[in-house]
Amino acid sequence: MLAASRDPIVAIATAPGRGGVGIVRVSGRGLALFVQALLGRALKPREATYLPFADAVDQPIDHGLALWFPGPHSYTGEDVLELQGHGGPVVLQLLMARCLEVGRDVLPALRPARAGEFTERAFLNDKLDLAQAEAVADLIDASTEAAARSASRSLAGAFSALVHDLRDALVNLRMLVEATLDFPEEEIDFLQKADATGQLQRLQQALADVQAQARQGALLRDGLQVVIAGQPNAGKSSLLNALAGAELAIVTPVAGTTRDVVQQTIQIEGVPLHVTDTAGLRDSPDVGEVEKIGIERAWGRIRQADAVLFLHDLGRGENQEYRDADASIAASLAAALPPGVPVLHVWNKLDQVDGRVPDGVRGQGDALAISARNGTGLEDLRQRLLALAGWQHAGDGLFMARERHVQALHRVGEHLDAAAGLLRSRAEHLDLLAEELRLAQQTLSGITGEFTADDLLGEIFSRFCIGK
Repeated sequence: MLAASRDPIVAIATAPGRGGVGIVRVSGRGLALFVQALLGRALKPREATYLPFADAVDQPIDHGLALWFPGPHSYTGEDVLELQGHGGPVVLQLLMARCLEVGRDVLPALRPARAGEFTERAFLNDKLDLAQAEAVADLIDASTEAAARSASRSLAGAFSALVHDLRDALVNLRMLVEATLDFPEEEIDFLQKADATGQLQRLQQALADVQAQARQGALLRDGLQVVIAGQPNAGKSSLLNALAGAELAIVTPVAGTTRDVVQQTIQIEGVPLHVTDTAGLRDSPDVGEVEKIGIERAWGRIRQADAVLFLHDLGRGENQEYRDADASIAASLAAALPPGVPVLHVWNKLDQVDGRVPDGVRGQGDALAISARNGTGLEDLRQRLLALAGWQHAGDGLFMARERHVQALHRVGEHLDAAAGLLRSRAEHLDLLAEELRLAQQTLSGITGEFTADDLLGEIFSRFCIGK
């Protein structure tokens, strides 16, 4: 990877399709001669220049702006040239082909960029740390305003700053332990004198605060997979439409209208929820082949859910056969779902019973009664979904985080817990204490990329778009 990162690269930096402006970006070391050969003139650094982009016989491909960013004062830390022309796919392909053509004469190593390679170089050249580099992709992919603002804060270094604070505290604690190991004959107990126990406890509390924020940030990025399940004609499609505010799924009085999964991402207070409507669940010999496939797909989505809305029909709430079928589905859900996946019982069609909730429903604890048709109880349902997601109102200081960050912080916590136990045993296990602290620091530094394997870097940047 490091060898390939020395090659000059070129890519179309705008999304496929037609638009007013399209950008071709070139990055590498020593691009001055390439710029002269491509454009027929030198450019002033960081100053837009309007000029024709000519082909090999000096005929204009397009007219646009050229911007020249000599390294290290550029996005990648290398020399960067940006050609801003009209955003037609043919024009941009011609510009990129012309760059490669000129490169064969004055820049033989010039090649098309891999996905995410520009940002990868920014990381390798210390323009961004790894958490900030990931925030670039998160900002592009943000599905809500809150997610975009949080990704922007991570890109600005908010998350990295907290990680660095934790690392600095860890380094200080490691110094105390290493000093005790290096000078065992000293009468002064370095650990006791410097309040190592208190330092470790404060570090654990600081880590817990960052973990809580990271979980919220990961929720903003990834959202929650919510599956609506229940018997046919319980109102699942109506509920999806009501939550989405649009007629996404077909709704009829005929049971079994939904034969396939229908998914829509909605946002509640900035948190993306990926809500899936599924075929009605039933076990009957008269189920047709198409409906049977729909039910199988429904169970497949249920097994992948982060939360399940088990929708019941208030209009049939007193029907014993219906209640028995619901009980059978509930047992199947308990067997199919991994431990910890919540099931929220929601009784629909409150409008059909004049707002009266039967006693059998009232006795079900946290069961919620709603009407997908007229909207009664939907706001309570939205708030319950946020609670299921673990969302807490964190104000404007929230940063974006990924699942790998959450898992890394969890492993740091495990190392610190082990260190706390060893610290209580004093001198007998100081070498093991030092090792736990070292592993905690190494795991923490993996978030920002100070200790990161090349295969992880390849996995992260391969998910970026071409040209970024």
